[in-house]
Amino acid sequence: MKRIIAFFQDSYAELKKVTWPSREEVGASTRVVLVSVLIFAVVLGVLDYLFLSGIDLLF
Repeated sequence: MKRIIAFFQDSYAELKKVTWPSREEVGASTRVVLVSVLIFAVVLGVLDYLFLSGIDLLF
């Protein structure tokens, strides 16, 4: 039981050392991720369409 209590005490102590991002940093990172996902989705969609059109021409 002492080990479990020590684990939670140590975990809490480590969490107090963490430098948490600000609200603005989280918002900026979220926008970067969303824009990146959108760009990759468009690129993959275009490539999928081109490959499908190429296969239709061959067969």
